[in-house]
Amino acid sequence: MPKSRARLAGFFEELRRRKVLQAAAGYAVVAWVLLQIGEVTFEPLGFPGWVMTALIVLVIAFFPVIAVISWFFDLTLKGFRKDTGPVVPADTGTQRVAVGASPAPSIAVLPFEDMSAEHDQAYLCDGIAEEILNRLAQVEGLRVASRTASFRFRGVASSAGEIGRELSVSTVLEGSVRKAGDHLRITTQLIAVENDFHLWSRSYDRELEDIFEIQGEIAAHVAEALQVTLGQRPAEECCTTTNARAYEYYLKGQHYFRRWGTRNMAFAIQMFEKAVRTDPDYARAWAALADSHAMTCMYWNASEANLDAADRASRRALALLPGLAESHVSRGLSHYVRHKTDDAIAEFETALRLDPALFDAYYFYGRVCFQRGEFDKAAKLFEKAERIDPDDFQSPILLRQIYFSQGRDEVALAAARRGVERAERRLELNPDDTRALNLGLGGLAALGDREGTLQFAERSLAIDGENPDTLYNVACGYAMVGETERALDCLERAGMRGMAIAEWAENDSDLDALHDLPRFRDLIERLKRQESSKA
Repeated sequence: MPKSRARLAGFFEELRRRKVLQAAAGYAVVAWVLLQIGEVTFEPLGFPGWVMTALIVLVIAFFPVIAVISWFFDLTLKGFRKDTGPVVPADTGTQRVAVGASPAPSIAVLPFEDMSAEHDQAYLCDGIAEEILNRLAQVEGLRVASRTASFRFRGVASSAGEIGRELSVSTVLEGSVRKAGDHLRITTQLIAVENDFHLWSRSYDRELEDIFEIQGEIAAHVAEALQVTLGQRPAEECCTTTNARAYEYYLKGQHYFRRWGTRNMAFAIQMFEKAVRTDPDYARAWAALADSHAMTCMYWNASEANLDAADRASRRALALLPGLAESHVSRGLSHYVRHKTDDAIAEFETALRLDPALFDAYYFYGRVCFQRGEFDKAAKLFEKAERIDPDDFQSPILLRQIYFSQGRDEVALAAARRGVERAERRLELNPDDTRALNLGLGGLAALGDREGTLQFAERSLAIDGENPDTLYNVACGYAMVGETERALDCLERAGMRGMAIAEWAENDSDLDALHDLPRFRDLIERLKRQESSKA
């Protein structure tokens, strides 16, 4: 877009934001009514002709006054308030805006709204918002609400101020994306929570190939407005690709990966495969492809094809970018699903040396230790994972098992409550998320909520009742509420299509009610023989 047109578009956007056009339209209506009244009543009332002329002059004279007042002030129920938002045309630099006396600025990045004609760009909206969030999260002195916390407000009919107050942040970034072919129009607004005023707003009309530049610009402008310093990173460092099409496939894959379930994981694998075909050197996409195959092995289908695919993709990610912590997590997961736990631990520890704040490394390292019966170590790892992602429901629900085994009942119940609350928030966004249902039902059972446990179990079975992850976790819930035969039935049906269920089940306190039953012991011995033959 030519600069003159961009400036003009930016000026009209600012007129709209400051409600100057609305004020002008309202004034015109009032003025017309006054002139109509004057024309009808002045002559019968005996007013001289100059009075009508004076009224017309006054109406015209007050028009620019109203425009100026509406530019600088907002009319609210409490009177006029000064508009503190800066005028930022579409292609100019961002003005620095003080957001209050707080020495530690904070922000929540809300999921961007899909304004595309087909409403099929949710993956792109989420990906753009998440990349901006990730960049801002690396700014020293800036507190950024987690993705889970911010994204649960998708579609919520609340003002940015209300959302910000609930998240305890001083500012909120919201935006929208309109995609037509390869053309993008991205609009963003930074809003002060204290008074719902716009601190900064901007629109970007670019092509898809400019996506990395746009994300960087938005993050930089927000940082400037908040008066914090944002380190600039090239696209290949933050995304490990400069190919916009490969990046788009990667975002689509992440969209499916997060939704859980065999069907979504299959779609994720397809998208990540397209990403690495488009850019064979895309390390992060290779790592995500390896993760998808490893998760499939862990929870649904530990076939040789899936095991080999996880191995190949993780090797490729590591060869391309050995300094990328995610590559080592992927390699660790590949070892884990082949029962090479020592090798898996070595990779997770390397990942943590590279990135001490990487949730996945702590979480999966904790799972390995849990499976090996190293509960004290597992507890420390899950605790660190939960501190990194305070909206994660998995870590606290696994922690409550460890705490119970340590005799720390009150702490265990508190962990169960945290996990259930977070699982329920997750289900508000994704009602078909069987992972949230499966772990949530264990937390409900620990809290003594039999009815809630059974409801979650039935919901999960109705959605995905033939896959091992669902069957195993539902079995745990049934065992905890005394439905032992139903629990054993689920374990039988879970079979060996997924994770190394025998070793995990023997150390799983949720199955304590089954551990001494002959049917359970027979099942475990049979599963161990099957595992040995596959090792």
